[in-house]
Amino acid sequence: MPNHLVTQITYRLEKWRAVFTGILDTAASTFLLAIAVREFQAGALAKAFIASGFSLGLLCSPIVVSTVERACVPPAQAAAQVLAFGSLTFLITSLWKTEWVFVCGAALATASFAYIIPLLTQVYQENYPEETRGQLFAHTTVIRIVSGAIAAHLLGLLLTNHIIGFTLLLDTFALAMAISAFLVSKIPSKPLTPCGGGHPFKALRFIQQDRLFRRTLLGWMFLGFGNLMMVPLRVEYLANPKYSVKISGELLTIGAVALYTTVIPNIARVAVNPLWGYLFDRANFFVLRVALNIGFMVGIVTFFMSNSPLGLAIGSAAYGIALSGGDVAWGLWVTKFAPPDRVADYMAAHTFLTGVRGILAPIISFQLTHFLSIQIVSLIAAGLIFIGTVVFFTEIRAGSTSKKGTIVIEEISE
Repeated sequence: MPNHLVTQITYRLEKWRAVFTGILDTAASTFLLAIAVREFQAGALAKAFIASGFSLGLLCSPIVVSTVERACVPPAQAAAQVLAFGSLTFLITSLWKTEWVFVCGAALATASFAYIIPLLTQVYQENYPEETRGQLFAHTTVIRIVSGAIAAHLLGLLLTNHIIGFTLLLDTFALAMAISAFLVSKIPSKPLTPCGGGHPFKALRFIQQDRLFRRTLLGWMFLGFGNLMMVPLRVEYLANPKYSVKISGELLTIGAVALYTTVIPNIARVAVNPLWGYLFDRANFFVLRVALNIGFMVGIVTFFMSNSPLGLAIGSAAYGIALSGGDVAWGLWVTKFAPPDRVADYMAAHTFLTGVRGILAPIISFQLTHFLSIQIVSLIAAGLIFIGTVVFFTEIRAGSTSKKGTIVIEEISE
């Protein structure tokens, strides 16, 4: 099949899948936790398990890649099977209306979103031309964001007005995931190239073998930790009366909280996402990453140092602009540096470390707020992002001169 035809087929299917992925995003971000609270009065442990589902999936992604590689299954077909499993999980969860079936089912279903990320990144590497890969990815991301916003609004209205219950909501998610599985199954892909070894976490060895990859992951660990520390605290800062964030002398309504934490950032994401996709395809990656980090620092510090509508709006918009570029950079950066047949392995290592910080960072940030002000915590987070920025800055030359596919192997001395 000609390359341009493969690209067209993949892009068309991914645009349709983005519609249903947007619907599924609302499950992970809002509705599953809302069901846990309203229907089951779930405790802290149960809610934490649901919230950690995606990060747990990221932790397991190297195992998924290793299993798919050994089975010689094309990555798109393997991803479709994982999504089908997630759909079945949602369906079972809607039928057995007990708390722990729901909690386990919700965590497994959201983990399914994460399992497939390295597999699909390999597909993008193979099916999208390097010169337009970022733009194609960004276009589908815009569809996903818009779909998620519309779905969140409509499903929220239906639930609020008791037109549907949580069982039908879970069935909706099951259907969306089943359609996603069907669409992914139609994407052309080739089996992963075996790299030897049977260890399920063998993808992590590339961290040791590839100096540039290792340095980039180090910078990303500082960046990601600082960023993920503050994500849950954005809602905490606006919604918790102890922080006394007020507009016209009144505490913020839930609608106002949503405005600053979701609506404004997502408007900014949609507005500039195509630009970041264009820049990803043409700019030095590390220059791009440094610029995004500066945006995250400005957004975090402005947001948490302000309690005025203007300051909160500026902080939210700056964060959304940076997050928009982060969508593209996080999802595709390994395609710029990994050997073409090892993209799934590199991405699995990256997602594994993202899972580690995704679990630890919120726990640490909430603990810090017990004895530090939230403003000080935001400065600590910005400081971590700054350290990551310094690491990326030192690699700018590598971003313009490195040859993809070259692995620098270093001896490890005791």
